[in-house]
Amino acid sequence: MVSFLIRVILPDSPGTLGAVATALGTVGADILSVDVVERGTGVAVDDLVVELPSGRLPDALITAAESVEGVEVDAVRPYAGVLDTHRELELVEEIAAQPKSGLDILAEGVPRIVRAGWAMIVEHSETGAVRLASSSAAPETPITDLPWLPLERATVLDGEEAWIPETWKELGTELAATPLGKPGKALLVARPGGPAFRAAEVARLAHLAGIVAVVLDG
Repeated sequence: MVSFLIRVILPDSPGTLGAVATALGTVGADILSVDVVERGTGVAVDDLVVELPSGRLPDALITAAESVEGVEVDAVRPYAGVLDTHRELELVEEIAAQPKSGLDILAEGVPRIVRAGWAMIVEHSETGAVRLASSSAAPETPITDLPWLPLERATVLDGEEAWIPETWKELGTELAATPLGKPGKALLVARPGGPAFRAAEVARLAHLAGIVAVVLDG
């Protein structure tokens, strides 16, 4: 079995998600978890982690989900984790217990929470960009410039800006960032290949970073 994360945009009405689950079942997909990313104006955005039998192409997931009226698949990508919307508290507790390693713990833990590929903590200094911590999956490509710092609020970054390494662009990397305690320091989170970060996810990042900054300052 191979796991995939499939993001669907669907009518926010009773029975629709159930219809999607039924449709996915027809291609042999087993739903492991569901996370509501965003909801409003009659539309919901859900992330589903599913297992698909080996040999089945992920395109089958798209075809099955979109066979339900009004459903659109935003993205499908391989996924090696399990969704857990309560991990923020566990991560904050771990950081509070080991504040000297707080930045490293944060960088490693955030991708699991927001279903991202990697994360790093960066700072703007007089000599240029400084990488303070990064997750194990983060690329080692050096970053020489961070023109978006200082950062006043959490935001989605343009993945085609000149400062972004070409290898990131080639992978279609979606980026979001949030200040970490002060405008000159930020948590940068990436999803190579998408999907794009939505407003609710960016707000979730900002909330987590705000709590962690208080914990580390204390």
